[in-house]
Amino acid sequence: MNQVKSKAQRYRYKDYLTWSDDEKWEIIDGYAYNMTPAPRTRHQIIIGKLFRKLVDKVEEKDCILFIAPTDVVLDEYNVVQPDLFLVCDKLKITEDNIRGAPDLIIEVTSPATSIKDKREKKDIYERFGVKEYLIVYPEDELVERFVLEGDKFVGPDIFNWDETMRIEGLGLDVFLWEIFEKQLEGKEEVNEPV
Repeated sequence: MNQVKSKAQRYRYKDYLTWSDDEKWEIIDGYAYNMTPAPRTRHQIIIGKLFRKLVDKVEEKDCILFIAPTDVVLDEYNVVQPDLFLVCDKLKITEDNIRGAPDLIIEVTSPATSIKDKREKKDIYERFGVKEYLIVYPEDELVERFVLEGDKFVGPDIFNWDETMRIEGLGLDVFLWEIFEKQLEGKEEVNEPV
């Protein structure tokens, strides 16, 4: 379960900058969430596979792909470190962090982060205008996709490990069986997405 530093105090980015590097924290609506322990190996394998799938397409779009830990400062009360994210507006990229909402965020859940990724992070990503949000569930071998329409997320669209998922903002199809390292019988029979 996520450990919250204190419900009695709201923290800001300036507080965050004074905390020890030995612990990793995120601030959501002023509340500090402990991100330790480090992710499991399967989590990291999935992030690596997604990164490799996205990197070529991202370069075509003149965007930059980031992997945690990189601070994304949405405002003074919201500082997160998404697992994998895409920024197409280069003015948001500073020497120290990202200032503003990325275009695409991918979070890979762990038992300790699942609820926060689904509830608190989904809410702030929607509020700050992240165009597309993917939540990957390694244990369930599925992905939820939320796409921003106007100022609200539509979805989730849910994709099982044996399906093809389209990352809308990139126009990229991802074969989830490759991401989850599963063998798909009769791959040639899979219907391609429209």
